[in-house]
Amino acid sequence: MIKFSEEKLKKVSEIIQRYPEGKQKSALLPVLHLAQDEFGGWLDTPVMDYVATLLSIEPIEVYEVASFYSMYNLKPVGKYLFEVCQTGPCMINGSDDIIGYIKTKLNIGVGETTADGLFTLKTVECLGACGYAPMMQLGKTYREHLTKEKVDAIVAECRSKAN
Repeated sequence: MIKFSEEKLKKVSEIIQRYPEGKQKSALLPVLHLAQDEFGGWLDTPVMDYVATLLSIEPIEVYEVASFYSMYNLKPVGKYLFEVCQTGPCMINGSDDIIGYIKTKLNIGVGETTADGLFTLKTVECLGACGYAPMMQLGKTYREHLTKEKVDAIVAECRSKAN
C-alpha cells in the first residue's frame, strides 16, 4: 500500500495549511515533489491517485499537472537524470549535438535509461540559464557550456560516485 511516512504526512499537512480552506489543490506541486522523492523518483498512477486522495481532488487533476511539467517523471529514471535544455539559445549553441552525443555515448534515446539504471536522458524546455548554453540540469545543479569533453567528464564523475 502506498503511504507517506509519518514525517512526510506531517509535511503534506503543513503545505496544505499554507492555503485557504477549500483551496488544497494549490498544494499539488509541492506535494507531487514530495511524492516523487518518497516513492522512487517517479510518479506512477497509484502514487498520483494517493496524492489526489490526500488533496481531495480528482485523479485526473493530478495527472494533468504531472504530465504537463517536465520536473515530474512518469516512468522510472536512472540514478542520474540528464535534463538537457533544447530551447532556442541552447539549440543555437549546440544542444542538439550534445543530445546526440549523449545518446551515442550512453546508447540510449531521449526518455530512455541505460541498462545499468545509472543514466536517463531527458530533453526539457528552458531552464533559465541561456547565457551558459548549451546546458543541462543534473540533480540540483546546472552543468553549463557543455562540450563533448565536459559530457565525458560528467559521465565519468557520475560513474565514480555510483561505485
